Amino acid sequence: MQRLRGGLKGLTGAVLLMTAATAAQAAPITGAPYWQASDSKDTEAYVEVPMPPGIKVVPTELEGPVFATAEGKTIYNWALSGLRNGSAGDRRNSGIATCDGTLYTESSGLMSPYPGGFTLPEVDKRKSCEQLWPPVLAPEDAKPVGKWTLVKRTNGQSQWAYDGYPVYTSSLDHKQGDVLGGSNAMAGGERGVARNPIGPPPDVPPELAVQPMRTGHLLIDHKGYSVYSSDADEPGKSNCSDKCLEEWAPVLAPQTAKERGEWTVIERTPGVKQWAYRGKALYTYRQETRTRAVTGSDVPGWHNVYTQRALLPPAEFTVQDARVGQVLADANGKTIYFYSCSDDAIDQQACDHPDAPQAYRMAICGDFDPKVCQETFPYVPAKPGAKADSSLWTVMSIDPNTGRRAEPGQAGAMQVWAFRERPVYTYGDDQKPGDANGDAYGEFNGWRNGFKAFWVRDDFRTNTLGKAPTDR
Repeated sequence: MQRLRGGLKGLTGAVLLMTAATAAQAAPITGAPYWQASDSKDTEAYVEVPMPPGIKVVPTELEGPVFATAEGKTIYNWALSGLRNGSAGDRRNSGIATCDGTLYTESSGLMSPYPGGFTLPEVDKRKSCEQLWPPVLAPEDAKPVGKWTLVKRTNGQSQWAYDGYPVYTSSLDHKQGDVLGGSNAMAGGERGVARNPIGPPPDVPPELAVQPMRTGHLLIDHKGYSVYSSDADEPGKSNCSDKCLEEWAPVLAPQTAKERGEWTVIERTPGVKQWAYRGKALYTYRQETRTRAVTGSDVPGWHNVYTQRALLPPAEFTVQDARVGQVLADANGKTIYFYSCSDDAIDQQACDHPDAPQAYRMAICGDFDPKVCQETFPYVPAKPGAKADSSLWTVMSIDPNTGRRAEPGQAGAMQVWAFRERPVYTYGDDQKPGDANGDAYGEFNGWRNGFKAFWVRDDFRTNTLGKAPTDR
């Protein structure tokens, strides 16, 4: 079987697939270490900041607190970022919004190893940047408020900016709390210069920070190392001493630290203070040599600390050990994959959604043959009436021959599972639970236009941000 890793070279013929091998029945996901109980109501506290009239903060499951319009539409920015052959996005503090009504019909050559000037697919249906990303407009008499400032659009309208970047909503979001336009938790080159939701700072001490992950908002120290709590501790008291301290380092608080909200201070010895969160003393794991790790939670009685957790995926899904760490899998243990795609126009439109052109995915998974695509990366079917506790997981009706949404009552339509309204897949050449042979299938290791395994934890290569491990 010809495989794609880092480019389209070799993808000229039909891809031959092995039939899916039988797999041992896998254990359900409930109780897996990186998912919480579905009834958890913990939400992340945030620092209140000045906001203009008509802007508010709303909680979201994946991104925590985000800014939103009065109607509840999540607010995003499009920060200038470098690509292979140039940059795209809004320049900070430029006073100008570059996402406008221009309709681009050709590739730019910014991302691809191929030159620009190729006609984009489905040009007759293509929308402009501002149609997909409506600007958050400001009234004529608007005044700057805190980090909220004003920029001018090419048509002369005033638009809100936050921290120097113009802000937008997404045409994909339907209701308050949706973050379908982009995600900080799916970082790693997901879609070229992606749009990301923005929000107020998390309410954490200066010594700590919050890192969005697929399983929730992970608490880390100022160097990026994961923070843990111990079952052996009592509320407001640390029982880690002597030998315990050889493995675990208390997260120290300064002498001037003040308790607030869910944050309290424990005095370990006279003059030595330690941070506690929700009543639990906090530590880092001395054995960890990489940032944002979860290996300390493999020690019995120790747990990564989250400000909030993502809710459970569909009940029939499982978690499997794989060469890339632990992956989300279907009921038979077959690894779940998501598809990433960004086109190469100046406005960097995403092409990973069923409402976007499917030509990119069809080229990668089957040399434009939909039948081969359905064998290479089959959709994950959903049972009639299936639903998940998590709002991130939904059932979509898909036409498998086009990859688009199916019409009501359409013959041959499939009911499939989707994450953030993007269908998920298995891989035809994965033969047993834990196989992840389809990971990094596509351009630029699957990030530019291709498939990635849905990692729950990635211990063996790189962390979820796609960066190399960091030594202490």
